[in-house]
This record gives sequence, C-alpha cells and structure tokens, in this order.
Amino acid sequence: MKQTTFASLTFDAKKKRTRREVFLAEMDQMMPWSMLEAIIEPH
Repeated sequence: MKQTTFASLTFDAKKKRTRREVFLAEMDQMMPWSMLEAIIEPH
C-alpha cells in the first residue's frame, strides 16, 4: 500500500467519480459480503 500525502488526499476528494467507482460503491452497499465470505471460506 502506498503512503498517502496531503496533496493526494486533496486531489482524491475533488476528482469526479467514475462510473466504475459509482457502480462498485453501490455493489458494496447492496451485497452481504460477510455472508458470502462465510459460504466460500471452507473452500
């Protein structure tokens, strides 16, 4: 993981969100990730 700087924090906060980022954020809210992880963990 790369270290975050003050400049990159400012830039990241101001950039426009891409369609991909919006989609992934929506999926993250909708999916019950902990339940899915529990199902696949034994495999």
